[in-house]
Amino acid sequence: MASLVRSDTQLNQKSYYEASVQRPAVCPALAESLNVDVVVVGAGFSGLSAALELAQRGLSVVVLEADRIGSGASGRNGGQAIVGFASGQGPFEDQLGAADAQRAWDMSLEAIDLIDARIQQHGMACDRVNGYVYVADSARKQRALLDEMEGLQRRGIEVDWAEGADLPRLINSPRYVAAAREQRSGHLHPLKYALGLARAAQAAGVRIFEHSPVTSLQRGATLLASTAQGQVRARFGVLAGNCMLAEHGPAVAPEIASRIMPVGTYIVGTAPLDPELCARLIPRNAAVCDNNFVLDYFRFSADHRMLFGGRVSYTTRTPTNLSALMARRMAEVFPALAQVPIEFVWGGFVDISMNRAPDFGRLGDNVYYLQGFSGHGVALTGLAGQLVAEAVAGQAGRFDVFARLEHHRFPGGPLLRTPSLALGMLWHRLRDAL
Repeated sequence: MASLVRSDTQLNQKSYYEASVQRPAVCPALAESLNVDVVVVGAGFSGLSAALELAQRGLSVVVLEADRIGSGASGRNGGQAIVGFASGQGPFEDQLGAADAQRAWDMSLEAIDLIDARIQQHGMACDRVNGYVYVADSARKQRALLDEMEGLQRRGIEVDWAEGADLPRLINSPRYVAAAREQRSGHLHPLKYALGLARAAQAAGVRIFEHSPVTSLQRGATLLASTAQGQVRARFGVLAGNCMLAEHGPAVAPEIASRIMPVGTYIVGTAPLDPELCARLIPRNAAVCDNNFVLDYFRFSADHRMLFGGRVSYTTRTPTNLSALMARRMAEVFPALAQVPIEFVWGGFVDISMNRAPDFGRLGDNVYYLQGFSGHGVALTGLAGQLVAEAVAGQAGRFDVFARLEHHRFPGGPLLRTPSLALGMLWHRLRDAL
């Protein structure tokens, strides 16, 4: 599916995140043969987190990135760091039992704390803000949201509920009928965070090579990862390329590619707004997300731009008139922004699993993979990197909580799974409209 790579490149041409950072000099492409303890494929959140954690444990690490640091989903997403899992607790409780389901939940909270610990330890300036608002746009969705928030409260998360005339205290929008706020989740500038992780990893001794897609991975007691101009031999491997891994190296790990699906998601960024208007629309500067299956998510940037995300594509094709479509959706939520200029529009592909639970596991004894974050990757990727480092160091108990989850391939095979999923999404869109 070469069109996925082309679409992904085109979608990053007008990114607010890229426009608001100063990238360091390009890391060289791999052009030599190296011998290390661990080779990591992918320089996004999970790959960089794994590399940092492994280096801090005294292992030699090389990271091979097909494009640039944070050029995939890690540098383009909505920037929302959220407790829990996109799947909810269901798959964990059904498959693992109450005790390990609770362990997984506790680790999702740890994932949020890990972000803050890394920011403080490594001095990452990435616009971190605490506060998250969940919203519902119908009576049916309000009931579902109330159930979800009661579940958060049972797990120790304090929730502030608002509806009716009280709603503007949390969000000032005519679209919603109920809202709930909690303080553990929040938001950040994802590309600044990715670049901060890279700097921390390099300071710990990690070597990062950009523009170095892995085209083959020879398995065995010693792994051999090959690029166009170089090779890396390693005792262990970590595959953190998500849905782009199979696009750059179809033979690297074909057995896991069909367990995730690339989903296009899109964001627009407005011109800077009056800070007082921002404070009226979203008091206390929370990130916001609705509870529709095809959801809208949005927040204000540090320089007071509305970053409004939504729309999804399961076909790898970018919707036509994307900027106008997104601006119309934004105006339905906040009529006060109807005439505000759109200065940025971008998107990219995230990886989802069938059950929306994260898919972590092993291939043989010494290759680990991290995928299926399903929209919760800002927080869970950092946890994933820590867990895989623990496993490589011989302490795999926490990693295996996730590795024990069963995952299924998307139906339809390479040719039919995309149209099958697109039909399924049409059904969910119709349900959301009810």
